Parts: sequence; structure tokens; C-alpha cells
Amino acid sequence: MWVVRGRSYIYVLSFLIIYPSVSVLDAVLSAPLNVTIRELEVNSAVVTWEILEGDPVIGFAITQQKKDVRMLRFIQEVNTTTRSCALWDLDEDTEYIVHVQSISMGGSSPPSQPVLFRTPKESEKMASKSPGELTKPALFCCLSGVIALFCRQYDIIKDNEPNNNKDKAKNSSECSTPEHPQGGLLRSNV
Repeated sequence: MWVVRGRSYIYVLSFLIIYPSVSVLDAVLSAPLNVTIRELEVNSAVVTWEILEGDPVIGFAITQQKKDVRMLRFIQEVNTTTRSCALWDLDEDTEYIVHVQSISMGGSSPPSQPVLFRTPKESEKMASKSPGELTKPALFCCLSGVIALFCRQYDIIKDNEPNNNKDKAKNSSECSTPEHPQGGLLRSNV
């Protein structure tokens, strides 16, 4: 019995006899390598992997399972060359097991080695941020404040310019009211 990429050659030959239109490369698709978890958040994570060069991969399949629970999430994508997938709707402080399979025209590869990871608690995630690190909402708020202050300061400078043509364009009825004939409520003669 010969071994081709971890499979016995007899099985490959029997597969090709049953399915003669499938090439040998399709029949010996390798499991994805270096499966890792990145961008681990409280409710999400990204799984990445690599494939052997030359494998005729047209997609992937991912199985995601909570450790010690029989329920399974199956994600399958075809017609893609991506080597990553977002896992969403994860539970906080929970262990998960992930397997990745490559998909070709001839079928699926064996599953990758299992990857075990635990989602952090919300409190752990907040504690891991450095004291000087700003979150996106806080950064947005700060930038909005700076922009508002700049605009306000610009308007004040523009209103106090000596040759401001804005006041000259207004007629006297716009600048005065019956109660204050010398100017509007906030205007004063200086």
C-alpha cells in the first residue's frame, strides 16, 4: 500500500474507479494547515489558515462547536480564495473547538487539527486596554468636540473681523426689533 499525502493509494484508486472524471489532485486534497484564531473578542473571533500550494481549493468549510456541547455550527463558502472567516455570535467566557476543511470540485479535505480557544469575559477585555487607550466611541466623541470647538472659534473670529461684510449686507429691520430699536436682543452699540 502506497501513501500519498497521508492517505493510502488503494483508497485513491478505488475512488478514481468509481468517479473517473475526478483528477488525482482532487482526490488527495490536504487538510488546511496553521489554523489560528486572531482578533479574539468577547462575542467574535477570526479563524485563519493556510493551504498547500497546488491544492485545487475552491472554498472552505468550518465547524464551530462549544466544548462539551453537542450542538455544531457549520459554515461553508465556495467560489472564494479567502483564507479567513469571522466567527460571530459567540458566548462570553466560553471554550470553542474549530476545524477547517478545504473544498475542491472532487469533495472536501479531512478536517484540520482542532483549535481550542476561549472567548474573554467583558471585564477581562476592558481590563486589557491600557489606561491611555481610547475606545472608538470615546475617540469619536473627542474628535467631534475638537471639530465643534474649531468651528465655534472660527465663527467668533469671523464675526469680530473689522471689515466684516455680513453686517453691511443686512438692512436695519433685520438688526432691530420694536423692543430694541438699536439692535437685536444680543446686539449692543459699542
